[in-house]
Amino acid sequence: MKSQKEVLDAIQQAVDMNPNLTLDDIQALAQQKIQQHNHSPNADLCGLSPAQMANWLYDPFDELAGVNICTPDDLSASPVMRYLTLILDEAMQQGGSFKATTKGNLPTSLVKQACNLLPEFAVSQYETDISISEFAGSNEDKFNALHYTRVLAEMSGIIYRRSGRYHVKKTAQKQYQRDGINAFFLPMLKTVITEYNWGYLDGWEEDIDLRTFWVFMLWRLQYHHSIDQLIEEMATAFPKLLHQFKPREYNSPIQSLSSLIEVRFLSRFLQYWGFITLPPGRFRAADEPERKADIQPLLAQTFQFAI
Repeated sequence: MKSQKEVLDAIQQAVDMNPNLTLDDIQALAQQKIQQHNHSPNADLCGLSPAQMANWLYDPFDELAGVNICTPDDLSASPVMRYLTLILDEAMQQGGSFKATTKGNLPTSLVKQACNLLPEFAVSQYETDISISEFAGSNEDKFNALHYTRVLAEMSGIIYRRSGRYHVKKTAQKQYQRDGINAFFLPMLKTVITEYNWGYLDGWEEDIDLRTFWVFMLWRLQYHHSIDQLIEEMATAFPKLLHQFKPREYNSPIQSLSSLIEVRFLSRFLQYWGFITLPPGRFRAADEPERKADIQPLLAQTFQFAI
């Protein structure tokens, strides 16, 4: 890597200029240069230091530096949290559980209630064909955002299915009665970042885990709102990502990266949660203006960066 070579060159130059350095001196010098490099801004990382980037890529959800993650007071604009509310209310009205379909899905009456919420969400401005909507469907299998919510709720330990019924865990019932839907916002968010497979609802061949880069992508998108600039910044900061895509006749590696980010990060994460809405259309022509994500209030209410 270029940055590693720069550090090695700096150490070599210092040694060449000081031929009387002992081995201990050289080791101390190398440590100093490495520390200096790790905590210095890097243009390829949009001004982040390698140390800051490493924290965002590899540290646990609860130990991220430079970003404060909060629960907004009002979650009514979030499809995921509204769908979860429907699921919990359905169970609470029936003593803590409700009957699943024979296939193990949510009942059609609940699916219909979830469909009826669409006009209340910002994404409804782009919903022109209900048959291909992510936010509506005749059953759970045809309603991606609702199915996603149910899966997250199970993975988060809020609900479980047993003997043909969906149950809300006793502890979750108490939390819901005491704190409302807000009690589950951060646990659900942590689950989608650390456990949920972002490729679950798509058919991509490449096994590229975009969850690793979620904080960096969120930071950049919140800063400039540009989808195209986000893709360019990802390709610059993590060029090895482009090498992970198989050759395709009609798509360049950066176009493939763009599609993956749009589907897995922008659409089926940020848009499902009500953090952004996306204009229709996957790619823009050369003479069209750059595509922007419509940033929703929930994004800034949830994530505050101090970088």
